[in-house]
Amino acid sequence: MNPIRKNSAIVLASLALLGTSLSAASVVAENAMQTIQLVKVDVLKLSTGYRTSKLIGSDVMSDGGETIGKIDDLIVSPDDNKSAYVIISVGGWLGMGARLVALPYGDLRINNAKITLPGVTKEALKGLPEFKFSTM
Repeated sequence: MNPIRKNSAIVLASLALLGTSLSAASVVAENAMQTIQLVKVDVLKLSTGYRTSKLIGSDVMSDGGETIGKIDDLIVSPDDNKSAYVIISVGGWLGMGARLVALPYGDLRINNAKITLPGVTKEALKGLPEFKFSTM
């Protein structure tokens, strides 16, 4: 059999097997059956959303147009509600001496690639508890 056709057949068989397993919508986790509900996503609407890779490194501005920090990361909480948080780097100079703080992602306002935190100042961010990534 032609190597390209053989690889294509393997890929098609794998996709068929994957499709069969996904359509069952049951997952075995820790020896217990768990049912997951598949949800249709409006992929056209979702495609106009904000990509993490594009947000990281972006300036965060105050209402007055002052740069108050940079987006360092986005984190989804491990609890059941899976809340999203933005990790912002505040202070420092040329990346040195900055500290990280965490805020709910929903606090950000994004408009035409401009990211603002309404009613927040750099001093207020510096007053928040420092965020440190888990070593786990």
